[in-house]
Amino acid sequence: MTATAPADSDTPTPAPNRYARRRGPFGGHVATRVTMLQEGYRAEASFAVAALARLRVAAGKEPAEDFTTLEQTRVKEEYLGDRVGDDPTHTERAMHTALTLYAVHQQSIRESSMHQDGYGLGVAVSVLARNPDRADAVRRRFAALGTATSYTAVTTHLRSLVRLLRDHRIALDYGMLAEDLVKLQEPGGPAKVRALWGRDFYRQPEPVGDPGDDTTDPKSDPAPASATSEE
Repeated sequence: MTATAPADSDTPTPAPNRYARRRGPFGGHVATRVTMLQEGYRAEASFAVAALARLRVAAGKEPAEDFTTLEQTRVKEEYLGDRVGDDPTHTERAMHTALTLYAVHQQSIRESSMHQDGYGLGVAVSVLARNPDRADAVRRRFAALGTATSYTAVTTHLRSLVRLLRDHRIALDYGMLAEDLVKLQEPGGPAKVRALWGRDFYRQPEPVGDPGDDTTDPKSDPAPASATSEE
């Protein structure tokens, strides 16, 4: 596994946000699956280490292209929706994308949980951009994500941002991300999702403490999300 950079001491904790979004049932379903893998991986359980390794390899691929990942990425029937032909449903594609991105995000990190409730994508990227040394680069990548015109392009830009979040130990709510990815595939969905991410980015309050305070933890006490869970 590839070692990653130590946590930033200059990354502020997001302040409580009254505009924080909440997960729905499908997001809870995804979050439950991610949490199970996360707890196992951080405890060095062999099943979770092997599962995340397979999921990382599957990042950027079509769902079930590697059928061994289906044990983790399968979606409950109640969330499958309508299937047209043999193509994956919106929820199957979103589950696959969320879990493979999580596997990239958690790689080689045992001391912190990279899935945490309440960290919508815009919130996490806003925290990442607060360091002036990387603010411009982060904003450019976020803007590129916002102009992506296909699901494949969106996932490519998401992987780039997730690697940055991993390097700086900033968490993300993968249940919330999965719900965003479902919306992204619906008619008119891309514009709505871009608006959600943009609002999350710009609505995130400024940090309460000194951004240079070495005691600041970029992952603690995120904005609340629904704890809806399945399985």
